[in-house]
Amino acid sequence: MGLFDRLRGSDAGRVAFVGIDGVPFSLVRDHPETFPNLHDVMEAGTGGAIESIVPPESSACWPSLTTGVNPGETGVYGFQDREVGSYETYVPMGRDVQATRLWDRVTDAGRDATVLNVPVTFPPQRNVQRMVSGFLSPEIEKASHPADVGSFLESVDYRIDTNAKLGHKDDKSDFVENAHDTIDARQEAFMNYVEADDWDLFFGVFMSTDRVNHFLFKDYEEDGEYREEFFEFYEKVDRYIGEIRDALADDVTLVVASDHGFTSEDYEVHLNSWLADEGYLSFDTDDPEALEDISDDTQAYSFIPGRFYLNREGREPRGSVSEDEADDVLDELREKLLALESPDGRQVVDRVVDGDAVFDGDHDEIAPDLVAIPNHGFDLKAGFSGPDDVFRHGPRNGMHSFENATLVVDDPGVEVPSTTNLYDIAPTLLDLMDVQYDDREFDGDSLVTADD
Repeated sequence: MGLFDRLRGSDAGRVAFVGIDGVPFSLVRDHPETFPNLHDVMEAGTGGAIESIVPPESSACWPSLTTGVNPGETGVYGFQDREVGSYETYVPMGRDVQATRLWDRVTDAGRDATVLNVPVTFPPQRNVQRMVSGFLSPEIEKASHPADVGSFLESVDYRIDTNAKLGHKDDKSDFVENAHDTIDARQEAFMNYVEADDWDLFFGVFMSTDRVNHFLFKDYEEDGEYREEFFEFYEKVDRYIGEIRDALADDVTLVVASDHGFTSEDYEVHLNSWLADEGYLSFDTDDPEALEDISDDTQAYSFIPGRFYLNREGREPRGSVSEDEADDVLDELREKLLALESPDGRQVVDRVVDGDAVFDGDHDEIAPDLVAIPNHGFDLKAGFSGPDDVFRHGPRNGMHSFENATLVVDDPGVEVPSTTNLYDIAPTLLDLMDVQYDDREFDGDSLVTADD
């Protein structure tokens, strides 16, 4: 069971969780004039920078945040994963998440949950009071449950995600307008269901923050052309969080968190091109399109962001690296990655993590052998379109960071020490809701330290 048996009168605790995908804590901390509501929340409770997970990619982060366990248990390692015993790949969706979600624990405890716009939740679960699936979902009708939810969303011009393709244009005006339209409709939906007041857990995510950061973050950090638009957008985000807080009943704890941090991007680093240049990867065709096009003598390949897999005998269908050779190949790869420099002479990779050190669970058979964590400025990419330049410039000027994610709570009985990471959020929310659990089921620890 949980660490505390907290009672608020005769009623158990309730929680409203607002996700702000990809918002770095330093942005909130350093600009109180832009984030007065979040600073009010911190004054009432606590807040701080937390670590993301390895790898810090939203498709892996949100399953881990909402289950409290690592990708070895969730079975989701990133935007693209590989089928066991195959070179077939797939994009993980909600049904691919193998660990127990936070809202399932709440529902099993006889409580109600409203879950809106969480990435990697399609199709919407039928055991939850209300759910609207987030990132990667198709049209609203299929992404919402029950049916009346979809009807309401259509009436407010709700959209699943910001149109990121608009950010590829040199003129970002249409992209910025689309981001505002998306978050406006999202807020209308959030407020509608927050005020319904028949939930014990409200869990909603603003994804447009991540989109804006991808295309405008360097404008913020380096006083670029769209710096004013960047701050205008975040003033709205903070205002919307304030509106949500004002609508909450007195017995509800507000928790605001992001899944990873953000920093400026200087280069895309295409690691399969690098592997090809280094002799680890080759293809059977002159026009490769997918992982299955790699040749039999390939020793290693990569998936975003910075995940490296050996082409192992007995694991991959046409594996070339024997168990006896694996350690030597991994040591060599690790050494070369740490030595990789950009065209301007900077070290690309900050550290290389062994998969065995960070992935553990019933679904670790597709875990990467190594994960490279880049230094700021280097966005680690991977594709199978054949060798090309390793260092390139894409349309984005912002990238994810492992550190500097955000956690803010308006409960003074919660602390956010410097060791906090995403795995701590799920048990913390359960403690705040007085939902019993076995703490051995989580990779994190509750941050609740005292009774109110």
